[in-house]
Amino acid sequence: MNRQYDIAVIGAGPAGALAARQCALSGCRVVLIDKSVFPRPKVCGCCVNPWAMSTLERVGLGGLLEGLGALPVSQLRLSAAGREATLQLHGGVSISRSAMDEALIASASRAGAELRLGAAAVYDGLVSGKQRITVGKETLTARVLIVADGLGGRFLKDHPDYPVRLAPRSHIGCGTVADDAGDVPQGAIVMACGRGGYVGRVRLEDGRVDVAAAFDPAFVKAQGGPGRAAETVMTQADHSKVTGLAQCRWRGTPALTRRRPRAGERLFVAGDAAGYVEPFTGEGIAWALAGGAAVAELAVDGARGWDARLPSEWERRYYKMIQRRQWKCRFISGLLRRPGLTKTVVAALSRAPGLIRPIIEGAATPDSPKWSVKTPCNS
Repeated sequence: MNRQYDIAVIGAGPAGALAARQCALSGCRVVLIDKSVFPRPKVCGCCVNPWAMSTLERVGLGGLLEGLGALPVSQLRLSAAGREATLQLHGGVSISRSAMDEALIASASRAGAELRLGAAAVYDGLVSGKQRITVGKETLTARVLIVADGLGGRFLKDHPDYPVRLAPRSHIGCGTVADDAGDVPQGAIVMACGRGGYVGRVRLEDGRVDVAAAFDPAFVKAQGGPGRAAETVMTQADHSKVTGLAQCRWRGTPALTRRRPRAGERLFVAGDAAGYVEPFTGEGIAWALAGGAAVAELAVDGARGWDARLPSEWERRYYKMIQRRQWKCRFISGLLRRPGLTKTVVAALSRAPGLIRPIIEGAATPDSPKWSVKTPCNS
């Protein structure tokens, strides 16, 4: 059986689900494919910053997270080597990824996108001017393909035109959800910095605590696993003893900081699959949502009539909207790799918290274009 679509989207995380929704709203015949069955566990800080909130508002999903019980986040508590600083945040929320992802997928389905969840897809390449995919025993073709299958995505793994370039000394991501993870007040992101990495904690809408960390892989190995590594970093940071995390079920990611080509003929790469930098206070979800909304416009244009300039246009938009702003997260993550310097900075911030505000707010509230709903695809 050969099923034909205007646009196929690989990956139903925030970038893929929002891209599928926006494409479907434009009248395109869209299929959204993901190998996972939802809800799924996800390594994520579960913080949605003001940029991400503004993207949802712009596409007509402004009340989505509030309806899920998202909790306002107003503080960042940063600790290192016994020093602590409290920074004020404005406009963000915390929400479990299981709830948010399901809601975004549901919005894509309501917009008209066909869902293929729990279905692994194999890329067959560009054939006769269309992208061809095998899903189970079916062959699917699409005028345009959006690949948003995340950091560990393997859909384009063997394609020579889309190699992944890892940054030297990149941290890996680790995460879990715990009933108890120390003192984590509602409305605060609690960030502990130590030798080997940093650990962020935030309370979720169901009362549990999301724990997300970025670690040196050698540090995790030396500590005997991510749970022990997290307990060690938190002890180094504020001299408190947190136990029980080693018994939680942790999940990990490959190296976080990476780049790859983001477009080709009738193909766009978006979300974490397009490149990633260690996030700090919800930037990862903001990049994914902004990228998903933006790439949908170009995908709809391509489905209506392919233009060879569209790949370079996506590269240009991605750089302007996301990549050039990621230096702020690079700066912060680089700082957190130096325990002595981090201690000094945290001590300074405890006295003058406004020093770092321009960097944090700049990463959370960049200029974003206004997405529009295109005229229907010609099916």
